[in-house]
Amino acid sequence: MKQFSSPLEHLGGIDAGAFARLAAVASDIALVIDNDEQGSILDISLGSEELAREMDRSWIGKSWMDVVTTDTRSKVRDLLKEATSSGMPRWRQINHSIGRLHDLPVMYTAIRLGTKGPTMAIGRSLQPLVTLQTQLVESQQAMDREYLRLRQQETRHRLLFQVSDEAVMVIDAATQRIVDSNPAAIELLDDGSRKLVGRTLDEILDAGSRASVNGVVSSVIATGRQQNLPITLQSKGKTDQFLHVALFREGSTRFLLLRMLPVGKSASGPQRDKLRVMGLVDQAVDAFVVTDTDGRIQFANAAFLDAAQLGSPEQLRGETLERWLGRPGVDFNLLASQLREHGTVRLFATTLQGSLGVKLDVEICAVSVTDRSETCYGFTMREVGLRKVAAPAGQRDRPRSVDQLASMVGRVPLKDLVRESTDLIEKLCIEAALELTGDNRASAAEVLGLSRQSLYAKLRRYGLGDLDGAEEPEGE
Repeated sequence: MKQFSSPLEHLGGIDAGAFARLAAVASDIALVIDNDEQGSILDISLGSEELAREMDRSWIGKSWMDVVTTDTRSKVRDLLKEATSSGMPRWRQINHSIGRLHDLPVMYTAIRLGTKGPTMAIGRSLQPLVTLQTQLVESQQAMDREYLRLRQQETRHRLLFQVSDEAVMVIDAATQRIVDSNPAAIELLDDGSRKLVGRTLDEILDAGSRASVNGVVSSVIATGRQQNLPITLQSKGKTDQFLHVALFREGSTRFLLLRMLPVGKSASGPQRDKLRVMGLVDQAVDAFVVTDTDGRIQFANAAFLDAAQLGSPEQLRGETLERWLGRPGVDFNLLASQLREHGTVRLFATTLQGSLGVKLDVEICAVSVTDRSETCYGFTMREVGLRKVAAPAGQRDRPRSVDQLASMVGRVPLKDLVRESTDLIEKLCIEAALELTGDNRASAAEVLGLSRQSLYAKLRRYGLGDLDGAEEPEGE
């Protein structure tokens, strides 16, 4: 450390107030210590509001050693002793007890102010450094735990990969070169003298299978859908195998997972049934969607992609189902609430809105399924617009019940709903009057407070009764 060369010449005129401000600015804590045997604190300066809340100004009058932890009292004695020497004072860490569970670490140095003046202790708080060190240690421990979890998971997957009876290979989707394979794949290809890793997919296929496999691989890469097909391998006398191709990602790199089993043993009974069911669901005419409890889509069949006007399942990644429902924020919440309470939902009427703006009237049936600790929702959506029965122009879109009227909320403007509800109430009252009077129109008109001519007009409007042979009453 290099000191000032001429302190008296340039700093000799500084008064006590300026020196006190300088000490307060240059430190977090500044203590004025008496030169008595106890080292009593005469005054204290705190450099921040946070320290002012934590520190106690009742220190004034107490010995400096009484306000520090027991293990650092010896350092206080050393600082007071060094303050009287002519050498450069040292910095020492001293801890103050703040509450029962918290110590405040401060780096102190002490300087005697003149030959007979008091000693000033200048302190810099180490709390920000301690907090940063604590966060670093916690982050490191969290990383170690996550690393251990990933290593254990990798070990389990690697063990399953190695002991599997199925021939499994991992292929880079961009280069179509094998990057990993299990012992079953090496045994199937019967090529122990040559490494399997690094070879291309075409090298292990028969010439007649290459075109179909390349087509399936391209389709899987483009759509993300798993596909199956029979192939012929060049090894072991052109063995016929059943190939299953699936796409997955590691970061920004895409890979293909290839599983191979001899034809006729492509899957066990239950496994084959599951594949058959999944194939039927994927090709079903009704839209089918599987989501988690938050509504995030996990699976959607081709019918839903068509209704939602999407080109590939990749466009559904990370999306929620309510994005395509007619009343965002309302319909899915209602469905989820019913599923949590009852487990099933039947014939829930809403609209399905495609990405390009096309709307379809649909009915949704849903079910909640819990597998171990995970719960998912399955939704079947059937378009109802095509099965609506043709009706007279004045009645085609008019609701016939209160339930139908309620189902129109969110799809029809309020003013139209009010008009429709008025018509519905009027129709229900006329039907009740006709039933009360035994279909006597004259009596029904009297009960309703209408003229017979007005009643007949409303009967024609709502299509009530057989008026083809009835004689229209003259004006009243």
